[in-house]
Amino acid sequence: MTRAVGPRGGLGMVGVILGLVVGMGVILLVMGLWKRFAREVVPALMDLPGGAWAVGGGLGVVTVLGVAGWLRCASGLSDRARLARGLQAVGTAVCCAAAFGPFFLLLSGLPGRNCRSESCAYIPGTGSAFLAYVLSAGLVGWSVHRWTSTRAAERAAVERERVRRLRKKGKGKSRAARQG
Repeated sequence: MTRAVGPRGGLGMVGVILGLVVGMGVILLVMGLWKRFAREVVPALMDLPGGAWAVGGGLGVVTVLGVAGWLRCASGLSDRARLARGLQAVGTAVCCAAAFGPFFLLLSGLPGRNCRSESCAYIPGTGSAFLAYVLSAGLVGWSVHRWTSTRAAERAAVERERVRRLRKKGKGKSRAARQG
């Protein structure tokens, strides 16, 4: 049994194609604006006190804080009010931008691979800033991971000790074990 495609089916396909074209145009526009923004901002960042190393280290810490906030915001409950869910989504988006933005900002300062124009040239100091970024994000991320995993292990040990004390008193058994 085949179904004839009416005018509504054709309009739906046109709508999907138009949506894809407009969406691709918006994505390319945003990427181009981001590249232009980064090419204007990165030289100013490299001239800050402390130089490229301080900028890279600071951006690495911003990335770690963004990831931590992103994980905290994304693990929220979904049974909240509509406004609270909306604010949580905005918070997640801001933390996601803080997590990925510094990386792409520094990446935009590196030279383009197949671009010979002046707009793709290497911005002095970007390589060392990128190295400082990777080192600081790695070290701070590792230390945050160690700290949170240690806290989780301590909480688990306290809970195990609490359950052990309850079982010692005979209160930690299941109903079937107490009745049987």
